[in-house]
Amino acid sequence: MKQPIVVVKNLRKLYDGKPAVDGISFEVKEGEIFGILGPNGAGKTTTLEMLETLRTIDSGSATIAGINVEKDPRAIKRLIGVQPQSPAFQDKTKLKEVIELFAAAYGEKVDAQKFLEDVELGEKANAYVEQLSGGQKQRLSITTALVHGPKVFFLDEPT
Repeated sequence: MKQPIVVVKNLRKLYDGKPAVDGISFEVKEGEIFGILGPNGAGKTTTLEMLETLRTIDSGSATIAGINVEKDPRAIKRLIGVQPQSPAFQDKTKLKEVIELFAAAYGEKVDAQKFLEDVELGEKANAYVEQLSGGQKQRLSITTALVHGPKVFFLDEPT
């Protein structure tokens, strides 16, 4: 049986004394696909941002691959890939260059063409980001989040 790779216990985040995330707990096993659903303002993005080390945790705990999110954010950032709600890239950059840039940031060398083919953007490898549709930019964002082979991959509003 696979062990949990993400463990969240009683996670809380307050804004002006009001709970945005109010004691959420869950576990995600390795290889599992897990979704957080709820209405606008329910705290879904805030929960992800705490796990991604982008927001402080007010109380509760979270671990990824046994590493405490709050105590070792640098280690967490090496373990995770993040596809944000609204990706932003430099418009005057070719797609292959974007992939290579992100890989270099993680100290990786990758086959940018292969990454682009995996998300059906292979024919756009020498196109500029500004020439992409919104959906194509989302697919490019997924590739940049995967260049370092993360153990956990977060997608915020993937559709």
